[in-house]
Amino acid sequence: MKILVVGGGGREHAIAWRLAQSPRVSKVFVAPGNAGTQLEDGVQNVPLNNIDELINFATTENIDITVVGPEAPLSEGIVDAFEKKGLRIFGPVALAAQLESSKDFAKRFMAENNIPTAEYGTFIDANEAHAYVSRKGAPIVVKADGLAAGKGVIVAMTEQEAHDAVDMMLVENGMGVAGAKVVIEDFLTGEEASFIVMIDGEHILPLATSQDHKRLLNDDQGPNTGGMGAYSPAPVVTPEIHAKTIKEVISPVVTGMKHAGTPFVGFLYAGLMIAPDQSIKVLEFNCRLGDPETQPIMMRLKSDLLVLIEHALNRTLNQVESEWDNRTALGVVLAAKDYPESPRKGDVIRLSAAENKNVHVFHAGTSFVDEKIVTNGGRVLCVTALGENVNQARELALSVSEKISFHGKQYRTDIGNRAIKN
Repeated sequence: MKILVVGGGGREHAIAWRLAQSPRVSKVFVAPGNAGTQLEDGVQNVPLNNIDELINFATTENIDITVVGPEAPLSEGIVDAFEKKGLRIFGPVALAAQLESSKDFAKRFMAENNIPTAEYGTFIDANEAHAYVSRKGAPIVVKADGLAAGKGVIVAMTEQEAHDAVDMMLVENGMGVAGAKVVIEDFLTGEEASFIVMIDGEHILPLATSQDHKRLLNDDQGPNTGGMGAYSPAPVVTPEIHAKTIKEVISPVVTGMKHAGTPFVGFLYAGLMIAPDQSIKVLEFNCRLGDPETQPIMMRLKSDLLVLIEHALNRTLNQVESEWDNRTALGVVLAAKDYPESPRKGDVIRLSAAENKNVHVFHAGTSFVDEKIVTNGGRVLCVTALGENVNQARELALSVSEKISFHGKQYRTDIGNRAIKN
């Protein structure tokens, strides 16, 4: 079978790498891919980005299944367009993908379906937003309604920071169309976890639990990023929390989407805040696999990913179980100089040749220039390792990370600390 993976980040590298290991897959194409996908056995990059080009490629190359990695093409209706042409594709239709593409839609959907989340208000008028902030106080969270490449959430620890965020989005148009509407919600305390499942419109198949680290620096200091590392499993997701999340969050999404006439098919990511009293609230929904959570999850997955996706497309996820490596997988993100504000591009990367079967370097912001691998984005690589415990996985990931060099390399050395504390 021939598979097409849409996207060019670390998540897509991990998906393509895992799919290429299926005995039934002859070739995985990645559009547009990165330097890492170009180097993988059984994987080929194709320089395509827009939906019409992808449809033409899938048709002429007789692609059996397309898997969508990033959120943007989902919100643009790539699944609707492929299905209209009779092409098999895994992901939610655009109306269902609003769970991620519109924070306001997601909050209203949660309220209508009794899914626990923070109290909120939605605003297009700056004065009304300022009044809400003044009434609520700080800390408080200001979110751009639309897709903002992981940069649309500002956790304001003071009222002034919140007012500044409102002005930046609604007055100065600092987030463009994505910030033309803002959602302002209560600040929640507790521990975050990533709960990712596959859904076939009716049935749910949970994937391994994971936890990522959003802040740039050790001890959760510095600015928010798209994610500086992740590990799986996440001890904070106890069996009780797992069962509660399926009952209170995931099942209501499936039922609500079905009743709305847009059955959800694809990966669904619920970002959870787990309070000290073990209650849960949803911080956000993503309609695809997380990044960098995908990298450790794919390292632990022992099942054939193609088989799981086929069951999802055939609406038979209830007939399959997923099998996981019992070890811990942990990924350390190596970021470019000046990330996240204005990451440098074009710095030559020198990779370590000392990979072993328990570690894999997934590429994200990389490309080939003059036959050299160079930085081409904020998050450059995710060094992901397996170990008998969090400490062992982290030591292996860090030992490989230290041997990789490029100008201004940034990375955290404390990924997994919360698991060790737990």
